[in-house]
Amino acid sequence: MKAIKSRNVVTPQGVVEALVLLEAGRIADVVPATTAVDCPVLDVQDQALLPGVIDPHVHINEPGRTDWEGFDTATRAALAGGLTTLVDMPLNSAPVTTSVANLKLKLAATNGQLHTNCGFWGGIVPGNAHEIEPLIEQGVLGFKAFLTHSGIDDFPNATEQDLRRVMPLLARHGLPLLVHCELTTDDNAWKQGNKRSYQNYLASRPKAWEDEAVALMIRLCEEYDCPTHIVHLSSANSIAPIAAAKANGLPLTVETGQHYLFFNAEDIADGETQFKCAPPIRELANNEQLWQALQAGIIDFVATDHSPAPPDLKQLASGDFTTAWGGIASLQLALPVLWTAAHQRGANLPDLARWLSENPAKLIGQTSRKGRIAKGYDADLVVLSANQTFQVTPETLHHKHKVSPYLGQELRGVVEQTFLKGQLVYQRPHFQKLTQGEILTR
Repeated sequence: MKAIKSRNVVTPQGVVEALVLLEAGRIADVVPATTAVDCPVLDVQDQALLPGVIDPHVHINEPGRTDWEGFDTATRAALAGGLTTLVDMPLNSAPVTTSVANLKLKLAATNGQLHTNCGFWGGIVPGNAHEIEPLIEQGVLGFKAFLTHSGIDDFPNATEQDLRRVMPLLARHGLPLLVHCELTTDDNAWKQGNKRSYQNYLASRPKAWEDEAVALMIRLCEEYDCPTHIVHLSSANSIAPIAAAKANGLPLTVETGQHYLFFNAEDIADGETQFKCAPPIRELANNEQLWQALQAGIIDFVATDHSPAPPDLKQLASGDFTTAWGGIASLQLALPVLWTAAHQRGANLPDLARWLSENPAKLIGQTSRKGRIAKGYDADLVVLSANQTFQVTPETLHHKHKVSPYLGQELRGVVEQTFLKGQLVYQRPHFQKLTQGEILTR
């Protein structure tokens, strides 16, 4: 037995002064700070103690594309940012996770390199409906589909018919379908314009693409009663229909990304391809509505969509938005980026824990053991200097590549320590004894 004492323990009941007792990788109890205990006590004083961050939207890219990222660098970066549980997306690795055989290759690649807990999404592509139930038997946490080209040719977009084949299966098993919602049209005319113009890129992926795709998924969700999750929502136009669907009791959940809440299109200069992602970062007025929806509970949580690529693929030298890889590397910064922007809007630490831990745990089927500081839960914890600030520099990042739109930003919230199953694995600025993380299954 050991204990962590803090004047700011973030629990489901609010922020309390408490002693958190840890034993055998679990939280044995949360007791008043004055309780006498016969075990070592780490007193972090005013530093906040939060549940470890859960990010269910991460592209780690291994096996096959370790020149982009890999389990070792991604999960080290995660620990340095207070993230203790990740879920890896089924694409950008080679092969993609659309079959049991490919999942086994991915699992093998984690050996000796996985420093956080990690689960896996299966992929839905045309023609792999026969792989869905075998992948479920192997323990995937759910399935991801794109309604537009994914950027990876071996992960083509699913059609409505493909989704109609698999949604009854997922509904029967109670597993979520995660969907990249953009119904795009083939129009490359924008590429003839100013290739360095962010506004040109933004106009090339209109909100209507997203809104039509969200509307389709709401209809299918209702028809099949299949748990449906909208990833990285960026269009505020879809908030009202999502709210109506939820009010009608549909099993619909939604995430947005830190970058949609932190940056605004008006502030992105031409040539700054480090900001390119899909859907794109939209205007201030749109993003303020995303904030309101998050604070109202219409948007359930926030996830990074960590999508790294080698620097040359981001076209930083040319600033060419037409050919730059679309993806933002931000895994390590998930917590401070959101806390910086949330604090400015009057949000508190319990809000942060709900958006980064408790609600993501629901999506991945881990509500009984992760995402809360409560008796019986896994002792995945982060100690945060909530009022301290730091500047993002390449030297502070543990991602394989240091390209990020957050470079140079001053962020609020310094991760001091990260605990995995009660073991100290990171103490700023050094990693401690790293253990093999747990593979999460349903």
